Parts: sequence; C-alpha cells; structure tokens
Amino acid sequence: MRFDLITLFPELFAPFLESGVTRRAYEGKLVDVRLWSPRDFAEGNYRRVDDRPFGGGPGMVMMAEPLARCLAAIRSERQDSAPVVLFSPVGQKLDHAGVEAWSASAGAVLVCGRYEGIDQRFIDAHVDLQISLGDFVLSGGEIAAMALLDAVARLQPGVLNDEGSHQLDSFNPALDGLLDCPHYTRPEQWQGRSAPAELLSGHHAQVERWRRDRRLEITASQRPELIEAARAAGRLNKADEAFLAKGQ
Repeated sequence: MRFDLITLFPELFAPFLESGVTRRAYEGKLVDVRLWSPRDFAEGNYRRVDDRPFGGGPGMVMMAEPLARCLAAIRSERQDSAPVVLFSPVGQKLDHAGVEAWSASAGAVLVCGRYEGIDQRFIDAHVDLQISLGDFVLSGGEIAAMALLDAVARLQPGVLNDEGSHQLDSFNPALDGLLDCPHYTRPEQWQGRSAPAELLSGHHAQVERWRRDRRLEITASQRPELIEAARAAGRLNKADEAFLAKGQ
C-alpha cells in the first residue's frame, strides 16, 4: 500500500519512519510512505502557502492552489483514484475497525492541515474523507498522520516480532472488542508488590480466566459502552456475565 502525505513539515517524519519496530514496514515498502510539500508547488520568491482569512480573525489559512497543484502531481505519479483524507476536528473518529480497513487498502493521500485550517474550497473539491483522533485540537495533521500510519504498519505481516501480538490489542475483535488486561514480568516481587498468583500458576485455563476477568473488569469500569456492544453482539458467555454480575 502507498500513502502520500501532503505536509508543510516533511522533516518531522524522518525519525518516525526510521525508528521502532514499525520501521520494517516502511523500509520494506509494505507501507510505502512518500512526502510532498505544498511549498514546492507555490509561486513567488517566498513560496507562500497561506494567507489571512476572509472576514478577519486570528491566524492564517492554507491556500487552495498550492495544495491542488501538489495533489495533481501526486495523482500523476500514482495513476490511481486513491482517496484524499484530511485530518480535521470535524472528521469521524478513527477506531480499530477503521485502522483494519486502511491496513487492507491500497492506501490514500493524507493531507496534514496547519494554522487555522485550509481553504474550504479545496476540501469541497478534493477531500473524500475527514478523520479525527478525538475531541481535541493539534497544531497540525502530522501527528494524526503518524498515528494512522503506525496503527496500519503494525498490522502488516512480518512487522511485529510476534505475529499474534496485535490480536491481543485493546478493541481487537479477537478480544471481543474489550480493553486488554494488565501485564506483568520479572521479578515476581517488586517493591513489596507481587505479580498475580494466577499468572504464576502455570495453569493455562486459570491464566486465561484471570485475563478474561480483568478485561471485563477494566472495560466495565472505564468503557462500559464496550461491554454493552459486546453483549449486544453475543460475545459474552455465561461465565462473563456471572463475573460482571458480581461486580454490580
């Protein structure tokens, strides 16, 4: 898959693409990332890409024309109809299902806005989808783009050391959409705190029941709507319901 990023700050992506386990995805082109700057398509000595907003007000607005020229160059090189995605507070929230869909796609053109935003006429003409990470505002779309790329990259075959690792992530259907359980490692005793006896028992069924109960417990406490979703989908068994009933 290929992701073309339109960003005023391509240098921000260098350490991201070269660090951590997900770099395997980028180095091996499992996730082919290409960076484009609108400044390269702007006119004048100063390569201006922004201007004051019509109607007044604070901040600056990214101009439509440099963005449109940049997108045209990407289209010419890609020779496909990849969707154009803008990271924006008005977009739909990115979730696990969305990440899984992108991980199986051919990629997209990701637009990273800056300042007060980008000219709405570019959005109306070219943007197919807007995505948000949540109900807060970032200085630009670069961090959001990195979040999407990281989430997609780790789902690619051969990227994680353990192929089944992501199957135990929070929100994964393999966990019935629940949050993940706590994790422990050596030493067994640390600053007067013991690792749970169930995890040290060597009894597989006991370990799995402990983990399932902790997932139910944490999800019911922190994200009760996920419990209701799992229940509505028939993903909770009698033992799950019995455990949840004890906590009420």
